[in-house]
Amino acid sequence: MDLRIQKWDKPDPPGENELRDICLQEGLRPYSWSNSPGDTYPAHSHGYHKVIYVVSGSITWILPEKGRVVETTAGDRIDLPRGVLHAARVGDLGVKCLESHLD
Repeated sequence: MDLRIQKWDKPDPPGENELRDICLQEGLRPYSWSNSPGDTYPAHSHGYHKVIYVVSGSITWILPEKGRVVETTAGDRIDLPRGVLHAARVGDLGVKCLESHLD
């Protein structure tokens, strides 16, 4: 799978239950996590594919090997394939996400 960022394209942001239903329909098993405003994650990678939906707030993804910086907000989805180097910075309102792992 390739790195993919899908922006929410409807006028109103989704609620957590709507995003959880989307995950379940896709066969994903999401769990929630949150971070405080301004929290950061240094550059790292994972040995598994991650699918993350932003429930509320925002998180900016820094993708050094891709030369991209992308802010995600409520409803946005990011697919981070195994081994993709990424860092993150949480926005001013904090962030809450639903995350699923694929083998």
